[in-house]
Amino acid sequence: MSAHHTFTGRAVDAAGWSALADDFAQGRKTLSGLWGDRGAVHMAVLDDKALEVVSLDCADGSFPSVGQRHPPAQRLERVISDLFGLVAEDAPDTRRWLDHGRWGLRYPLGSARKSDESGDPYGFLHSEGHGLHQIPVGPVHAGIIEPGHFRFTAGGETVVRLEERLGYAHKGIELLMSGKLPGEAARLAGRVSGDSTVAYSIVFVRAAEAALAIEAPRRAHWLRGLMAELERVANHLGDIGAICNDAGFTLMHSHTGILRERVLRAAQAAFGHRLMMDCIVPGGVLVDLSAAGHEAIGELVGLLRRTFPPLVSLYDGTTSLQGRTVDAGVLSPELARTFGCGGFVGRASGRDFDTRRDMPYPPYDELKFEVPILAEGDVNARVWVRIREVEQSLSLIEQILDRLPEDEVLIPLPSLREARAGLALVEGFRGDILCWLRLNTDSTVECCHLRDPSWFQWPLLEAAIEGNIVADFPLCNKSFNCSYSGHDL
Repeated sequence: MSAHHTFTGRAVDAAGWSALADDFAQGRKTLSGLWGDRGAVHMAVLDDKALEVVSLDCADGSFPSVGQRHPPAQRLERVISDLFGLVAEDAPDTRRWLDHGRWGLRYPLGSARKSDESGDPYGFLHSEGHGLHQIPVGPVHAGIIEPGHFRFTAGGETVVRLEERLGYAHKGIELLMSGKLPGEAARLAGRVSGDSTVAYSIVFVRAAEAALAIEAPRRAHWLRGLMAELERVANHLGDIGAICNDAGFTLMHSHTGILRERVLRAAQAAFGHRLMMDCIVPGGVLVDLSAAGHEAIGELVGLLRRTFPPLVSLYDGTTSLQGRTVDAGVLSPELARTFGCGGFVGRASGRDFDTRRDMPYPPYDELKFEVPILAEGDVNARVWVRIREVEQSLSLIEQILDRLPEDEVLIPLPSLREARAGLALVEGFRGDILCWLRLNTDSTVECCHLRDPSWFQWPLLEAAIEGNIVADFPLCNKSFNCSYSGHDL
């Protein structure tokens, strides 16, 4: 059995719950997830590269606030209140987060009740000082991006405070999944954040396979890894170019855009879909790799091996570009560790964690790769981590193509005799994605929680922009590239 097919789960009382909050606050353990259930709350706790789910019964509709001791939990507790009506006692922030008062319903996943509230004006936090002014941006933006509101408080051009308001892209994924068979629910999981459709599909099917106590064929695991690395390369190429574009260096954006397009075309040729959506299902994959697909990806790797290094040299040798990215949007290693920040954001600030290496799952447990780590924490560091990860992904793709095992790619799903839960943690291009689900005895999804890496990255963007000029916000924001849709569920 591969990693995450079994996980530790235990129930605690209020004192045990609060003790874990103290562990997070003291840095002894890492909060990997916090979510609600009907009459209960759950936490995913990362401790020395081992993951467990801790549950607390909320018989009176409340639970001790984790956010009071550990700030990364605050928005998660607000979501639990919005969706389930469970209250975090003595929580430092009780404002609504996903619920903007427009649903016509309160607590849709708990004791749902109709509401005709139109939503109170959102109370942004105040900053005091001589000459401060506010700049509201969004939720509708000039570019073709998702909705999110950013409220800047500035002194002249210098940002004193940034506060985000998200939730505009809420889709009700958890409610939509309820009652679905795993194959149907996998389609929804793949649409939580479209740029990470492969990673979300993998994390969901691994959690479902854990609950069903089955193992996908070996070739299917390797094909999943191939798709994941293609997705990682495509997104990193797009991000590198977009960051340079926001710094006024459009040439880089043009070249990386062409390369990203070539990745998407190779994915189309190999798996029948540019984003490889709906290719991964519980029990394996739906599309095998043909000889033509193998050749298309091999040619892609050769192209990137020739054309990407000169672009890296161009980035590194353009002084005006370095002047914009070096020392801009610095995220401290301390904050990255406190928030359990994953992906290129965390690794650019010294947090040495990658699920593929530290909690390995197939095929990564049989592949060789390095995890690039930098400590500067600025926009430049986040670009360089992406660059090095592209290089590592190309090596992983080559290894997979060379060693792809012969095997079937899909097995039938068994019937359950009892309700079972499953847990998985998978490395997407933004960082680690968590999935916890519980299946009914008829194998349908009773409840499912998906946690995007952006939950622990969005708050850090607020910290990283402080002290920068307003004009550098697009640059810093793109260097984080958090998901609106993945966060809003």
